[in-house]
Amino acid sequence: MHTSIHALLLCAVLSLFASGTAQGREEGWQPGTGDPVVDARLADINAYAARYPEAFIDELVRYFDAPRPLLEELLRAQERTPGDLYYACALARVSGRPCRGVLEARAAAPDGGWEAIARGIGVEPGGARARRLRDGIADSYARWGRPLPSD
Repeated sequence: MHTSIHALLLCAVLSLFASGTAQGREEGWQPGTGDPVVDARLADINAYAARYPEAFIDELVRYFDAPRPLLEELLRAQERTPGDLYYACALARVSGRPCRGVLEARAAAPDGGWEAIARGIGVEPGGARARRLRDGIADSYARWGRPLPSD
């Protein structure tokens, strides 16, 4: 019973991303990764997470070793979009860092984009780690049974 109440609460919180203030913030949201394909996919991930919040969080916990309580808190407080969380955890995975550490680096540079954070941890656009990150996004889409947005 507790799990279903928690799931309903999480769904309600994340549904805010699909309406109201959160939607306005996401419509103008530009991840700034330096890779327009990744930027488009992260914007699509925002939409996916609004509709399927548990599958989104499960993906990050299971495949990116992200701490569930941290993700839930950041989403509940609307401090980060799902696309931001996904990208932080994807950067962490390809760079061998913890997701929390990448999120802290981003929080410390609120005016900079994700591209500077990625470069700072050795994920250069077009490099091997960036290609692994893109492949990881495709893997997530496959697990979700969701077609990749066109490039």
